[in-house]
Amino acid sequence: MILATAIYLLAATSSADIFGKLTGTQDWQVVRMTANHYSNGPVQDVTSEAIRCYQNTPGGGGSTSTYKAKAGGTISWSANPNIHHPGALSAYMAKVPAGPTAARFDGAGQVWFKVYQDMPTISGSQMNRPSQNKATVDLKLPQCLEDGDDFFRIEHVALHSAAKENGAQFYISCAQLSVSGGSGSKTPTDLVSFPSAYKATDPGLMLNIYSNGGKPYVPARPQVFKC
Repeated sequence: MILATAIYLLAATSSADIFGKLTGTQDWQVVRMTANHYSNGPVQDVTSEAIRCYQNTPGGGGSTSTYKAKAGGTISWSANPNIHHPGALSAYMAKVPAGPTAARFDGAGQVWFKVYQDMPTISGSQMNRPSQNKATVDLKLPQCLEDGDDFFRIEHVALHSAAKENGAQFYISCAQLSVSGGSGSKTPTDLVSFPSAYKATDPGLMLNIYSNGGKPYVPARPQVFKC
C-alpha cells in the first residue's frame, strides 16, 4: 500500500491541469497565459499574487482578447491534460470596475465572488470527485449579473500532497469576459481578494485525503453566490 501510494504521488506530480482556453477558442486567445504554460508547475503559496490568475506577465491582459458571454449561459473550459489530480474544482468571477476594460484590469482588490464549487467525497483512502478525468468543465454564469466586463477564474486544487502546510497545489487560469443579457437584479456578496482569501491551513487545503477519518470535505471560503 505504501509503495503504491508513493508511485501514485510521483506520477501525479509529473503533469499539470492547465486551463488554456474556453471551448471554441484557441489556447490563450481569451485566457491570460499562465506561468505554467511550459513548466506545468502549480501555485502552492496562497499568499503570493500568483494565486490570483497565475499570470505569466503580471498586470493587464496584453494581447488577450475578450470573450462575449451571456448571463445565464455556460462557459466551457478545456483542460490539458484531462483533470487527473485528486482535488476540488471551483470558479470565481470579478466585476471589472467602471473605467478600465477587462484587458486592462489586474483583478486586485476585494472583487472576487465564487460562482461554482464541486464537492468531492472521501471514503477510506479514496477521494471521489466530480471533475475526475474531465476534458472540459461546463460552468454556468449567474443570470442576475450586471452587464459589462468580468474576469472568470477557474481553480483546481490538487490535494494528493496536502497533508502538510503549503502542500496543496493550485492550477489556475483567468478568462476575460464581456457579459450581456444579465438582469442586474442582484449584487454579488461575500467578496474576497486574491491573495488573502485563503490560508494554507484552511480545512479544504490542508488535509490527508488518504487518512482523514471519514470527515466530509470542507471547501475554502467563500460561499457560492446565487441569484
